[in-house]
Amino acid sequence: MSTYDDPSRPEPSMSPAPAPAGQSAPVAAGAPRVIDTGAFDEFARAFLKDRRSERRWRVFFRLAWLLLFAAIVVAVFNERTRAVAPSGPHTALIELRGEIAGESEASAENLIAGLRSAFEDEGAQAVVIRINSPGGSPVQAGLVNDEIRRLKAIHKKKLYAVCEELCASAAYYIAAAADDIYVDKASIVGSIGVLMDGFGFTGTMDKLGVERRLITAGENKGLLDPFSPLSEKHKAYAQAMVDEIHRQFIKVVRDGRGKRLKETPETFSGLFWSGEDAIKQGLADHYGSLDSVARDVVKAEEVIDYTPKENVAERLAKRFGASIGEGAIKTLRSVGSLR
Repeated sequence: MSTYDDPSRPEPSMSPAPAPAGQSAPVAAGAPRVIDTGAFDEFARAFLKDRRSERRWRVFFRLAWLLLFAAIVVAVFNERTRAVAPSGPHTALIELRGEIAGESEASAENLIAGLRSAFEDEGAQAVVIRINSPGGSPVQAGLVNDEIRRLKAIHKKKLYAVCEELCASAAYYIAAAADDIYVDKASIVGSIGVLMDGFGFTGTMDKLGVERRLITAGENKGLLDPFSPLSEKHKAYAQAMVDEIHRQFIKVVRDGRGKRLKETPETFSGLFWSGEDAIKQGLADHYGSLDSVARDVVKAEEVIDYTPKENVAERLAKRFGASIGEGAIKTLRSVGSLR
């Protein structure tokens, strides 16, 4: 008799046996798998939310860069195109501060631009150049000196130099073009000389066992090379050059000061003096400040500054120039693709 015919025994079944408590029932082979979509939907919503947030911040920063760039452009344009309002009688001021060099605020380009504006203003009764500088480039100083003399001849206006702490070397080169030079008794004035400086490392190289290998086309191309010995020929050539520039400097001072200059063997030696001694030697004329010159000499107490200055936007552009420029370019390139 077959076991399956026994009514007391359960019949075989293809259904799986019940799973023990706490365990999931096994899935039969071939049965459809049920997927819980709740977790997937939650992940998708979080992902989309992050993407939207990232996109909003990207758009925000792009617009911020664009607005900052536009503000800088507008500010610079307004500053450059700002017309000088008609003014009454006043004293025109030009500031000369710091080293006189081509890339500095005391460059010939900046100073000449200010001088031209000052001389051309009909309300300016005279021009005062206020100096606090140790000197610098004789080329830049020479350009300014020449322009001062040209502008004085054209506009028939006086220019006065007011020296504060320092008016030395190339700064005095410029001051020599003034009609009168005003100083404080403790000002440092003079240093009428020229120098060409450098270093020589040949002794150090010998001690370290370092050999200099210099190849030139042209026998004098290595002139004043700090790692090569200084020959007498090159030294004489450099000396002749600074002597020539010194003679030019001396001529400018003599032409500017005329008979007021009381020359001594030390006048053009490169020495400098206090303002008190400078007056005694004819290198300066009087004691005075900007206010006293405007009030008592020019007779126009109102002072208007014509010195070209960087505006806030230009200073910001220089400080953050690289990053701002890069950000602005990226913004301009991508603004068309914003959604």
